[in-house]
Amino acid sequence: MSIAERFVTRYSTTMGGVMPGKKTFALALTLALAVPVSANLDTDKVYQPVSPTVEQARANILIARQLQFTHFRDLSINDSLSGDVFDAYLDYLDGQRVYLTQKDIDKLSAIRLGLGSALKTGQLQPGFDIYNLVQQRIIERLEFALDLIDNGIDKLDFSADERILLDRSDADWAADREALDDLWVKRIKNAVLAQRLNDSDDESIKEALQRRYEGQLKRAYQARSEDAFQAYMNAFAGMWDPHTSYFSPRTSENFNINMSLSLEGIGAVLQSDNEYTKVVRLVPGGPASKQGQLEPADRIVSVKQNDEEKPVNVIGWRLDEVVDLIRGPRESTVTLEVIPADAPDETVTETIAIERDKVKLEEQSASKEVIEFERGNTTYSIGVINIPTFYADFKAMQDGDPNYKSTTRDVRKLIDELKADGVDGVVMDLRNNGGGALHEANDLVGLFIEEGPTVQIRNSNNDVQVLNDEDPSVAYDGPLVVLVNRMSASASEIFAGAIQDYGRGLVVGSQTFGKGTVQAVRPLNHGQLKITQSKFYRVSGGSTQHKGVIPDIEIPSRVDKTRIGEDALDHALPWDQIEAVPHARYFDFSGVIDELRKRHDTRFEENPEFSLLQKEIEFLKQQREQEYVSLNLEKRKEYQSQIESTRLTIANARRAIHGEEAFESLDALDDWQDEQAAEPDGADDELDFIIREGGNIMADMLELDQRMASILAPKQITAQANTLSGKSGQ
Repeated sequence: MSIAERFVTRYSTTMGGVMPGKKTFALALTLALAVPVSANLDTDKVYQPVSPTVEQARANILIARQLQFTHFRDLSINDSLSGDVFDAYLDYLDGQRVYLTQKDIDKLSAIRLGLGSALKTGQLQPGFDIYNLVQQRIIERLEFALDLIDNGIDKLDFSADERILLDRSDADWAADREALDDLWVKRIKNAVLAQRLNDSDDESIKEALQRRYEGQLKRAYQARSEDAFQAYMNAFAGMWDPHTSYFSPRTSENFNINMSLSLEGIGAVLQSDNEYTKVVRLVPGGPASKQGQLEPADRIVSVKQNDEEKPVNVIGWRLDEVVDLIRGPRESTVTLEVIPADAPDETVTETIAIERDKVKLEEQSASKEVIEFERGNTTYSIGVINIPTFYADFKAMQDGDPNYKSTTRDVRKLIDELKADGVDGVVMDLRNNGGGALHEANDLVGLFIEEGPTVQIRNSNNDVQVLNDEDPSVAYDGPLVVLVNRMSASASEIFAGAIQDYGRGLVVGSQTFGKGTVQAVRPLNHGQLKITQSKFYRVSGGSTQHKGVIPDIEIPSRVDKTRIGEDALDHALPWDQIEAVPHARYFDFSGVIDELRKRHDTRFEENPEFSLLQKEIEFLKQQREQEYVSLNLEKRKEYQSQIESTRLTIANARRAIHGEEAFESLDALDDWQDEQAAEPDGADDELDFIIREGGNIMADMLELDQRMASILAPKQITAQANTLSGKSGQ
């Protein structure tokens, strides 16, 4: 039976034997005819197209209703949205445009504007047709790649002046199968060349590539109805905003396990990113965070258990299955092969071994240290409080334990200890703090202000709720600096924004993430829907959404803002503002901010650590801006040599700053980094100079205006309570 005949037979029995309408049947036949059996396809294996279920159709209708009537964004399901869903769905299934051809797209375009009306009524077949076609094309491409490898990678020519586009997400679709064949030959050549330059022999390269493509091929043949449904629903839900998503019953189970913090694994939040599983963020205090090598935006290629000889390639795997593979018993080791976030292309990988463990609450706790600064005849003592996340032991709280742990309780104790030490100021380090318990952010603000509002929350009906600190006591009334970076999100942004609006302290660092929305998880008849229902606003009226918090004094970051951050996500809700609420303004920094920035700039111009950071940022930027890579052996060697030389130069410059011996080679550097990863607790913080700069800014503040010694003293409040000032950073 031909694939076309199999399609027709399947359509005649879909949904309990009810024959679909003429348009649907015509589409089915068109798609069937567009899927010829590849000459390279293993005849013993034939892709079995997946079909929607009645439960999925019902869930689809419920999802459409929830999105239209309860989401924060008011969006109609119309022809325009239909086209956007179509594009997003293809991006999800073939984001790098390496499986489908322009001829395929032309055939599929007939249903481009019909998806919206079908989604409102639970007619899932069009989405499943697209999924089945893509899966068939994936199988064809992987068979082509394996045939090419079987014919001998030694026959590939690396002398021609060829190059390959690294990111094809915005490229034109290949015109036809022949053009796609040419593209895949280049993809294989790129992978082989990268591994040869990494000193791998051809036999090892062949084995690694075969394992990779055979693993993907196996997954393609094992496609399930739920895979298609989840992909289709997420493309649909993502039109409202990037944090609204559908969880299949299995994914819901993993989500609930993660939320209960009982997961034994590596402590990383993962999500699907086309064929890859991508690291979204690391859980503070978790094994991956402490190990130090895994980074946000890294993509996972393979997973190896400590009792296995060979890794399992997970490209093309379902997210829940990758999670299952990474999860495991405590004190066992899992080894991840990842494409680093700053890798020039997907052929560059690194291997990271992480010992699994539970994420312990005490390891997420706030901590403190004291640093001193000499300014002439004056020594300033500055307390630094690091807050990895906004946490609370909800179980102990519910059980009535009077000593339950929480961010605010722990910070209050640390402040008391720092005051007993006689510190002149406090630096709150919220870098890499991805948020957590909202009420903890509210309570933490209350440690530094008298009574007043801390954040506003607006729902889709424009009802605004204001959270307040109702405790007039103040734990700390001295000068304050808050350190943030691009990975500071949600509750961190609420705290930093409130401190800025009240004129209670200065915010220092880089623009924050911009996650200013609130989600709720709602059960469906089949799975769950995580949906955005509210939005955060500062007391001065501006949203933290999209824009985040803009520091008063900026410090550049290595993080690529075009890839990480709310404004880097498709369909992110926009920044806007509502009315401010009355709040105090404790200090007006306008009289000193220019001088503070000037001193900061002068200090950094003379700081070798900062000069090194700038070089790293520029190096990473140049790599990210590299659109093409050469497939010519000599040119590629020259390019790699330049990259390796720059890496070694930067590493040795840092060694020189700390009075350490230079690395003789890149291999010596890599060995040292492996040793550091094996003993993460003993590794130095490369960005420690930013903490010191926070202390230096504090010392500058005290030198410029001694009133800051107790800026909450009634005589020294520069603007009376209930003013609506305090819009710096908006």
